[in-house]
Amino acid sequence: MPQDVDSVASPSDADADAVDLIVGQWRGERPDLDPSPMHVVGRITRLHWALDERLCRVFERYDLGRGEFDMLATLRRSGAPFELTAGELRGSTMVTSGAVTKRVDRLERAGLVNRRAAEDDARGRLIRLTDRGRELIDEAVEQHVRNETRLLAGLTADERSALTDLLRKLGQTLPSE
Repeated sequence: MPQDVDSVASPSDADADAVDLIVGQWRGERPDLDPSPMHVVGRITRLHWALDERLCRVFERYDLGRGEFDMLATLRRSGAPFELTAGELRGSTMVTSGAVTKRVDRLERAGLVNRRAAEDDARGRLIRLTDRGRELIDEAVEQHVRNETRLLAGLTADERSALTDLLRKLGQTLPSE
């Protein structure tokens, strides 16, 4: 049986959280199972929900959803001329072509991007940030980074670095489906 997380670090009652309670309940109800992976996966899941809510507050100030922010940010970080094909956007944002089209339609209506035919492919479309879109994403990403910094303020620089390395490793070692 793998080493139990509880045997490595048991929180004091004051430090225990909802995940500790859940794991404890499973230990009582199903002593034949090792619920220790819940310590990690449960916390990552709960953190995802909490972080997503706090991140979206910044996007909403700019009348953007997460996906629209992601598209504008992808175009902006691509460098001048801040233009990508729909396929490149889809690859960078990991959404379906239909989702890209829907988001680009909304961003175009808002005057934040425009589309044009690709010179080498009449069926292909290039999506480019407008000046207004660039101004908006530059301001929004500044607020986004400030928000992320605030959200991580409870960790030291060394802890953030260690967490970064551990999360990268977890991402690289997840079994492929």
